[in-house]
Amino acid sequence: MIRRLWLFAVLAGVLYGQPMRGPRPWWDSSVTQDLNLSDAQTKQIRATVQEFRSRMFDLRAAANKAETELEAVFNEETVDQRKANDAIERLVATRGELTRATSQMEVKLRTLLTVQQWQELQKRQRSWPDRTSPRRRGPGPSGSSPTTQVNP
Repeated sequence: MIRRLWLFAVLAGVLYGQPMRGPRPWWDSSVTQDLNLSDAQTKQIRATVQEFRSRMFDLRAAANKAETELEAVFNEETVDQRKANDAIERLVATRGELTRATSQMEVKLRTLLTVQQWQELQKRQRSWPDRTSPRRRGPGPSGSSPTTQVNP
C-alpha cells in the first residue's frame, strides 16, 4: 500500500512538471512592439534566442526522453527500485540543465532591456491569464523556471 502511494506521489510530481503549452514567448509576441525596442535591441534579442535555440531544443528532448523512461519504469509489472531511482536521477539532471540554460538565456535577454522596458514587460506579464501558474513564459520577477519556450 505504501509502495503504491509513493508511486502515485512520484507520478503526480512528474505529471505536474510536464511542459505547459501556451502563448508564445514575450520576444516573439506583440508585446515587443509595446516595449519600443530599438532595431539594435531587436537584432540582439533574435541573435540571443538563435544562440540558445538548438541547445534548448536538445535539452527539452532529453527531458522528454527522461520522463518517458521514468514512465516506462512505472508501467512495468514490478517496479525495480534501483531502475526507478536511476530514471528519477536522469530526469532531475535533465530538468536541471534545462532550467540552467533557460535562466542563462533569460539573464542575457534581460541585459538587453532598459529598466523601463523591463518594468513594462513585468507589468504585461502580470496581466497574462496564466500568471497564477507556477511556470513562467520568459523573465519573471522571481525564481527560475524551465518554461521559456524557444521555437525550434
